[in-house]
Amino acid sequence: QVQLVESGGGLAQPGSSLRLSCTMSGYTLDYYAIGWFRQAPGKEREAVSCTSSSSGSEYYSDSVKGRFTISRDNAKNTVYLQMDSLKPEDTAVYYCASHYATICNRWSLRENYRYWGQGTQVTVSS
Repeated sequence: QVQLVESGGGLAQPGSSLRLSCTMSGYTLDYYAIGWFRQAPGKEREAVSCTSSSSGSEYYSDSVKGRFTISRDNAKNTVYLQMDSLKPEDTAVYYCASHYATICNRWSLRENYRYWGQGTQVTVSS
């Protein structure tokens, strides 16, 4: 059974950095594109970023482009989300998910992801 587990969330000050990790068990990360989503209180879950399995292609939402960096270490079965220059509006529960495909096809749509982690809370506040 495929499981995804996020970690690395916490409380951060505006302008600081956090790195989230998403570790897959039960299968090999190589076969999946992996996306990051977030959901703030009272808001819809939104796509943040996606990394394709083999091509190395990366995608970002406009709200995080230039501040967040997605990367993957297939040997560790782990995807990372490096979050720099954090803003209070980045506060949300962050989820990773495995895409049905190896590429980030229509990556911002939740229905294109099969397995989801339980989420990790990120709070940006002074």
